[in-house]
Amino acid sequence: MTKSEVYRALREAARKSDLIVLPARAMRLWVGDRLSPVNGELRAALEKNGNLCSDWDKVRVASGFDSSRVRNCVFEGDVVLGRFDAAAEILPGVTLPTGLSNSRIANCVIGDNALVSETRLLANVLVGKGAVLFANGPISASPPCRFGVGRALPVAVETGGREVGIYAEITVDVAARVATSRGDLLFLDEYQRLLDAYVNKVRGERGFIGDNAVVRNCQRIQDAFIGPHALIDGLILLENSCVLSNEEERTRLEGGAWVKDSVIQWGCHVDSMAIIHESVLCEHSGAERHAKVTTSIIGPNSHVGEGEVTASLVGPFVGFHHQALLIAAYWPEGKGNVAYGANIGSNHTSRLPDQEIRPGEGNFFGLGTNIKFPSDFSRAPYSIIATGATTLPQKVLFPFSLINTPAARIEGISPAYNEIIPGWVLANNMYMVKRNEGKYIKRNKARRLKFEADALRPETVDMMLSGRDALQKASGKDVYTDADLPGLGKNYLLEANRKHAVETYTFYVRYYALKGLFRQVNQLREQGIKVSSALLKTKSSNKRWEHERKILRKELPQNNLRQNLELLAKMEERIARDILETKRKDDLRGAKIIEDYAEAHPPSEEDEFVKETLRYAEELPKKVGKLLRDMGSSGGSD
Repeated sequence: MTKSEVYRALREAARKSDLIVLPARAMRLWVGDRLSPVNGELRAALEKNGNLCSDWDKVRVASGFDSSRVRNCVFEGDVVLGRFDAAAEILPGVTLPTGLSNSRIANCVIGDNALVSETRLLANVLVGKGAVLFANGPISASPPCRFGVGRALPVAVETGGREVGIYAEITVDVAARVATSRGDLLFLDEYQRLLDAYVNKVRGERGFIGDNAVVRNCQRIQDAFIGPHALIDGLILLENSCVLSNEEERTRLEGGAWVKDSVIQWGCHVDSMAIIHESVLCEHSGAERHAKVTTSIIGPNSHVGEGEVTASLVGPFVGFHHQALLIAAYWPEGKGNVAYGANIGSNHTSRLPDQEIRPGEGNFFGLGTNIKFPSDFSRAPYSIIATGATTLPQKVLFPFSLINTPAARIEGISPAYNEIIPGWVLANNMYMVKRNEGKYIKRNKARRLKFEADALRPETVDMMLSGRDALQKASGKDVYTDADLPGLGKNYLLEANRKHAVETYTFYVRYYALKGLFRQVNQLREQGIKVSSALLKTKSSNKRWEHERKILRKELPQNNLRQNLELLAKMEERIARDILETKRKDDLRGAKIIEDYAEAHPPSEEDEFVKETLRYAEELPKKVGKLLRDMGSSGGSD
């Protein structure tokens, strides 16, 4: 993300933020001739219904106000009451007439057909139309309210050094740019200036509960912005925080959750005693089952369950569903997994907890792994740290690798070194890669997130090419370490695995480029443009295709268009076969160990993803054949 894009995003937020627009709109709704004072007759009716007020002159009501809908309340200060003539659902299947009952209300604006009942104190709060407040402890605000924005979070380094000032609409891309621009003082100064201007606009005199929001059974809410249609149920605490929500992306905080000094964006879900402190949950992320998120930014579609995330920037689609630890991580690309017992938190040198880690996109940290800091796996995307491995501080430059505990002691190599197999994930677990690509597309709920689902794309392919070049230059040894081959990290590589990695990277680099060719040919044909093998020699303004075209020219210089497309079909068939065989290994192993494994586990051939992959591989040669027939002789000419 460029600096100008960061500035633009923050300026846009200052113009359109719900924290600024909705309270202003609510205040405008309640001014003018529409409001009436509480006169003698209306006052008598209200008092007859058990209501008390020290100064009824400060209470105003909307046109059509029905005094019978207000009972046993105490009013203090300036209060505006809307019209109550409908019913509201307080629990699924349970409705009550809108209005006010058994509550103490001070300096509040309460919109039409809101329901406020059994609320110990409602003070300095704007309550929207149709909102439901039922059986709550104190809900109040003490101006000036900042709703959790403006705070600087020490992401990636727990002791500070990569702080990111937050605002309600902040994205992972913005946070990543700020966190890694520490030497650009002009940029940081301008970002802070724009953030200060945003915070000054947000700062308000009252809390806010939006239209049709539901707030029930909460112990305490203080200085909170709660967006329209949000569900806030059974919270222990919501303090100095904002909850963005709308009708299509309803945010839910419930089940004993504890939220303080934080931003919760659209569509998030916080449940089952999760703790969110000084953090941002980006759109459609969540925390549950006693999860603890502190001084962190959690990306869209990522969920933390049971574990702890501290001082980290976590990107989209990270699975964190068990007791595990993630501290001081800069992981904006996300799409990874943190398994049970993983300890990604060795940021303490016994001097200061000032170390950091950079996981790569799609990294999988296995059961019980121990990752020592500092570490950088950012150029080893989609790599797996195997169960039980303890890794030393290191930088790894080989994507799609497996880092596993050593199978044997090798003379001259530290026993603390693990074994690395570059490209192992591509060769042995393409099922995971391909399945995840589809899963991200199907499960994405975020509307503001722009992400690439493809694991094989220009950035990762360039890393594969770089890794392959380094592997090709190294030869003549049985075992390699980082002294022989920089980028292996604190691991060793066997010669047989070096050779296989070169073959694997080569296969999938070509596969990536050939898929691009197939896509480009189809797009041109749909546009009515004649295609020939000259396509491979002609420069293009399409950045992605140009990247793919150059790779084809270098990797397969002798192939014409027809040969390339036919090769793609064969490659797709091989990949589908590999995916099936990978899944079959699970069947064979399981049947040997568990007596009735086959009865409980469908065979690989019935796996929906496997079937989809096999079907595509079967159909592709037909598509290629038809495409080449339609193109005629041009498919083989230059």
